[in-house]
Amino acid sequence: MTVDVLTHDEETATEALAVAPEEAAVTESASPASPSEEPAEPAAEEEAPKPKRGRPKGAATASTAKKTRTVELILTVTGTADGEWQAELKNGSKWVAKGLEIPAAAVSRAAKELHAELSGPIDEVINQAREAQAAKVAALEAELEKAKQALAELDA
Repeated sequence: MTVDVLTHDEETATEALAVAPEEAAVTESASPASPSEEPAEPAAEEEAPKPKRGRPKGAATASTAKKTRTVELILTVTGTADGEWQAELKNGSKWVAKGLEIPAAAVSRAAKELHAELSGPIDEVINQAREAQAAKVAALEAELEKAKQALAELDA
């Protein structure tokens, strides 16, 4: 049930409570002494149309406001200092995707497409990760060179 229906039902229930005791009193006081006689008033009351449920239809109550349906999607993109990026998508309170690995280049392109204010900070993080990886590569190349020299000395 919607709030509108509850409000209308509450009004109808309030009206029914206000009328019900009187009807009960009329029915009791107007009950005939013999079963063959029936008073005309209760029959007329029974035939009265009942109010319809729900919101009344008509030009006076019709809303001209356009109802826009909004959808809440939450996209969370997280990155590490090593340059590993993950995405998670949530629709309302339901998870659509969790822990999807995505390339840093895709994150950078998406940020540029979305807004310039987003791409600046994200590109800084990606550049820091790139520099850290370049430093690791340089350190590993130096270590590899030392290992090759040690192997050459052992072979000699």
